[in-house]
Amino acid sequence: MPKALFRRSVHATVLTLGIAMSGLPLSSQAAQSASTVPDTLNIRVVGHTDLNGAGKGGEGLALKEYGQRKVLFLAHESGPQCFSVIDVTTPSKPVVLKQIQVEAEFVRCNSLGLSGDVLVVARQTLTVGQPHGGITTYDVSDAANPKLLAYMDLTGPNSRGTHYLTFSDGRYAYLATGAKDFVPKNPLDDQMMMIVDLQDPKAPREVSRWWLPGTRVGDESPAPARVKRFDNGFRLHTLLVPSERPDRAYAGWIDGGFIVFDISDKTKPREISRVSWQSLNEGFLHTALPILSRGLLVVSQESTKDECADWPQRITVVDIKDETHPYPLSTLPRPANFDTLCKQGGRFGAHNINLNNMPAVSRMLQNTVVTAQFGGGLRIYSIKDPLAPKEIAYFAPKIAGNKGGVMQMNDLIVGKDGLIYANDRLTGGLYILQYTGKTPLN
Repeated sequence: MPKALFRRSVHATVLTLGIAMSGLPLSSQAAQSASTVPDTLNIRVVGHTDLNGAGKGGEGLALKEYGQRKVLFLAHESGPQCFSVIDVTTPSKPVVLKQIQVEAEFVRCNSLGLSGDVLVVARQTLTVGQPHGGITTYDVSDAANPKLLAYMDLTGPNSRGTHYLTFSDGRYAYLATGAKDFVPKNPLDDQMMMIVDLQDPKAPREVSRWWLPGTRVGDESPAPARVKRFDNGFRLHTLLVPSERPDRAYAGWIDGGFIVFDISDKTKPREISRVSWQSLNEGFLHTALPILSRGLLVVSQESTKDECADWPQRITVVDIKDETHPYPLSTLPRPANFDTLCKQGGRFGAHNINLNNMPAVSRMLQNTVVTAQFGGGLRIYSIKDPLAPKEIAYFAPKIAGNKGGVMQMNDLIVGKDGLIYANDRLTGGLYILQYTGKTPLN
């Protein structure tokens, strides 16, 4: 089937799924009043820290074991802190060991990646042209004293630096970033994919870059049509490389949809397939999580508007057994108290999911999806039957310091021992949680 025709068929399928999800009558559980729906199900709090009052948890969490000691590295969504180092050896009593501050109030260290003793931290500025954007590398062999190794300057007249990165194989970092010489046709399209070689972490080296054809000044391809409802841009957010297939990468390209790449040649990334939700007037594809043992991809759309103004921002299960023809199967069900969560204030909807990218220290979930959904809190689903996902747990209590008391759960990682480390985007800090349900967390 020609690629363009295939994309149209996928759009039609997704549209059918969307209508089905929104048009079904509410179940008896969903019809309950908000007062009868608890804020926690099958989850207990093991430990908590407010991160020395810093809060502002970003979307970068990484675990590392130092002998019998376990440490969590946490990126902050915005200043004054860049990242925190937390000893979680005793999960009931997490201890902040170190906090690294940003250089200026307009710098945010939203994301980080860790492999071995090398920590890579993203740095993004508030507007284009400001300094300190790009990435920094640290030696974290001594957890309490991260040692700065290098700074890779990716600022420029059209660049805000680096928003997000992944780094887990000890060699290559995958950046959603601008650069000094990258000029997008539209300012919203300012983050391309850049692959950086960190074989020598003291001297990061660009290997290649890729952007959606037609989005850069000078491209022969025409600029893509914009998503009309909310134009969030055609740029990379998250790119994941599964440890079992280092020649493949799976990207959430915001309004460009999700993309499957062949990266067997790191100098020449090649698109295998791309599927967008644009015909539904939807975008902001944030993460595409491969579960290759089952031929599945779990893709999330980030909610960026308060009180469900951009709903539906969902999480979709996709069949990728034929990687040239991805096919959507189902969407994760909405909470029983959906209307209440929407109206309580703040964002509500999909965001981050457990990335399965640290096999030495975190769980590689095959049948379960653990998600951070802002005002929906932390929510867990069984996808053992990918055609009929089921919600099996959630944690969404009020947080006194947040506006309206509304939790804004931002990111999470599931440890090898099953403990869930999740952070609030505002004042809530870091929660260490334990799933207590009967359905296996696997």
